[in-house]
Amino acid sequence: MPHLSVHVLESDLAGRETALIGKLTDAVVAVYGEWARSTVVVHLIGLPSTRWGIGGAPAQAPSPTVTFGIREAAFSRPDADEIVARLASGVTDAVVDVFGEHVRAGVTVELVGTVAGRTAIGGAVVTT
Repeated sequence: MPHLSVHVLESDLAGRETALIGKLTDAVVAVYGEWARSTVVVHLIGLPSTRWGIGGAPAQAPSPTVTFGIREAAFSRPDADEIVARLASGVTDAVVDVFGEHVRAGVTVELVGTVAGRTAIGGAVVTT
């Protein structure tokens, strides 16, 4: 199940939540196929401008960052490099579609692999 956590300034996010969730979900579906739509989880984390720092000072107009959690096995597939590139590109394009071209250069997408058996849902470890 793909999990995307997006950190963005609250003032930039307000009113764009539905569009961002939809665009990010569509980006994942474009890579994995329609079957994945119901499994995509998006968490939007809006931060006040005083709570985002870069270089020891409050950030001035930071671009959104996305942490994309997927199964570690995805990185072992023969087509892993292509999948990673398509996910990074698609997620970046989705963020740019919602916030504008001016954020593109700073959008960070970090793909984080979760080892099988290291996630639990409802108290039960998921092994697949």
